[in-house]
Amino acid sequence: MLDKRLELCAEMVSGKGIVCDVGTDHGYLAVELIKSGKCEKVIASDINPKPLDSARKNIEKYGVSDKVELVLSDGLENINLNGVTDIVIAGMGGETIIKVLENCIFSSHGSIRYILQPMTKPEILRKWLCKHEFQNLSEKAVEDRGKIYTVICADYKSTDCESDMSELTEIESIRGFFAHDDKTGKKYRQQKAESLVKASESLEKSGRIDEAVHYSALSRKLVEGTEYKSIREIYNFLDEKYPFSLQEQWDNSGLLVDRISKCSGILLALDITNDVITEAIHKGTDLIISHHPVIFHPLKKIVFMNPVYRLIQHNIGAICMHTNLDIAEGGTNTTIVRKIAERFEIELTEPLEDSGLGYIIEFENPHDIDELADIFKKIFSIDRIRVSSSGRKIISRLAVCSGSGGSLLGLAREKDCDALLTGDVKHDVWIDANNSYMTVFDCGHFHIENIVLWELRRVLEEKFPLLDIEIADSSVDPCIYL
Repeated sequence: MLDKRLELCAEMVSGKGIVCDVGTDHGYLAVELIKSGKCEKVIASDINPKPLDSARKNIEKYGVSDKVELVLSDGLENINLNGVTDIVIAGMGGETIIKVLENCIFSSHGSIRYILQPMTKPEILRKWLCKHEFQNLSEKAVEDRGKIYTVICADYKSTDCESDMSELTEIESIRGFFAHDDKTGKKYRQQKAESLVKASESLEKSGRIDEAVHYSALSRKLVEGTEYKSIREIYNFLDEKYPFSLQEQWDNSGLLVDRISKCSGILLALDITNDVITEAIHKGTDLIISHHPVIFHPLKKIVFMNPVYRLIQHNIGAICMHTNLDIAEGGTNTTIVRKIAERFEIELTEPLEDSGLGYIIEFENPHDIDELADIFKKIFSIDRIRVSSSGRKIISRLAVCSGSGGSLLGLAREKDCDALLTGDVKHDVWIDANNSYMTVFDCGHFHIENIVLWELRRVLEEKFPLLDIEIADSSVDPCIYL
């Protein structure tokens, strides 16, 4: 009666009590569970009356009406979970399954086993389960009519006790929870790896090199696994690419927290905040690479919640690349210029400062400030840009400086620029800009620099494709806008 996909779901049922079959469709799973003696009662639910009518006919046909309760319900909304030991949710997308679970798992209804069969986005479901403290996560794969299906089994026990939350990295969420000897699971991973290679090739053809390299690295890790590299080897590579000797005298870039000799995972962030460190802890990451130094001013004491204290406490290393990354070819400013060049025809670029901090862009054709502002919003993923009120409306030469580059306005003016693109502009700079009819675009310190993290990931994954390298989810703008 059941296809192999639902047979695997039935196999994973604990058999300890009542089973709830969410989205029962034809009721085949409910009938099989009762007829096989796997359980004595099934609650079969669906969001639409028509599938429930179909299920009712099959339940009556096989004579199990007294042991199957049919419920019209949006997910688990109308289900009484008292006595339920197993919940099966099969044949839905991973995101839909998450929506169903979000409405039930935090109520105190005891220990329940979840058997989940996502038709799409299983990696999103795996991450969600892990983040929301499901236990005993396991997974099996089955092949049916040329397609491989995966079924995830997880336990959830309501508790008021705090526990150490863990999170999956992207590659872990794609890899799944298969046992080492699961041959179909290995075939599933191989197919995933092949699809990632195809996606990488397609992205490369469309010029999206950062993503292409990332998908290629994910494919390799899926087949070969992750590996360890020495911190010194990673540091030396970064030093070759973005020499630490380029940093300004007042800066403090380098290996600032040296706690471990090797790592298998790297978290990239603009700043090493407590939230970023917490994410690294939950993901089991050994090294954080940031743009802004975690130690900038001299530390006279290290208190409990200081990020440096927490890095040392959890044995996490920190490499910080600040002005050396801004100045070096391929670094922050170069990335900004490249992103602009993808949108506009550029006649030439030249350094803004002799040190290499910042660039001047000369457009082939002049552009008005509204057009430029709209493109900058897209490049830096922001909703609003601050623009000087009395500047020039048509821009031919644009000075670019990452971070807080308002002090370079005078230099940009001396070099016949019409505008300055930067972040963190102070009040006196706005006044100066308006007095001299210079246009200033302030895209915010965070947003104008955060885009370099994708470039860093690409560079690192080209060199170390088997390291688990992620951009921190918690690397976010430290401000909210009300």
